[in-house]
Amino acid sequence: MGFFDFLPEIDRYSEDPGTVARMNARHRMVIKPLEAEIAGKRVLDLAAHDGRWAYAFAAAGAEEVVGIEGRQPLIDRFAEFPREHLKKKVTLKCGDIFAGMQAEIDAGRRYDVVGVLGILYHVMDHMRLFDLVRQLGPKLVVVDSEFLDRPGAVIALQRERTHKDLNAIAQFAGQEVTAIGIPSRKAMDLIAEVQGFDIEWVDWAELPEGQRDFVGDYYRAGEKRRYTCLLRPKDL
Repeated sequence: MGFFDFLPEIDRYSEDPGTVARMNARHRMVIKPLEAEIAGKRVLDLAAHDGRWAYAFAAAGAEEVVGIEGRQPLIDRFAEFPREHLKKKVTLKCGDIFAGMQAEIDAGRRYDVVGVLGILYHVMDHMRLFDLVRQLGPKLVVVDSEFLDRPGAVIALQRERTHKDLNAIAQFAGQEVTAIGIPSRKAMDLIAEVQGFDIEWVDWAELPEGQRDFVGDYYRAGEKRRYTCLLRPKDL
């Protein structure tokens, strides 16, 4: 049994068992171990997609979850999720995550937990992102991203098409291709350090081998692999 076992009841997931199994494995490794730090807290979910991680934060006991997502059609899909008492905890806002975070800061809003799940390798200005995150005052930042396994603190630039739901959004009307940056793990270490965070890398070896069929990118050989890390302020 997994948290996202309800997803096949929703049309877009009904014939996609791989995504459901993948979401369950990621929930088991990324959200479940943090429930004590999430319970009763205010959570900001960046690039919230259809609200699935915001929903998971709500189920983990968050008092309130705000998600920022750049594509309104994805936000509209959240209406199909079950369990109204969880959905009532979630507010999804449409817009660019950088502008959205700045608006939250300007309004004096602060968050205990910030989720950076699956978006870090679809942006260019990583330092600005974590500077804005820091200003929101979180005690926990959850990062899940593709990272480079290279010896130095580097960020590799690539092109990415903007029409796909899981890719970066366009920065101006008609932009079909944008630039993204994939950081190395050492780059993430450096960013965390200079922004005043301690960093802890989640050990995905703890997931039993029999549950890894749809999360192979966390075990991929080569220079690019998916990892999860947790940031907490050094002054805690």
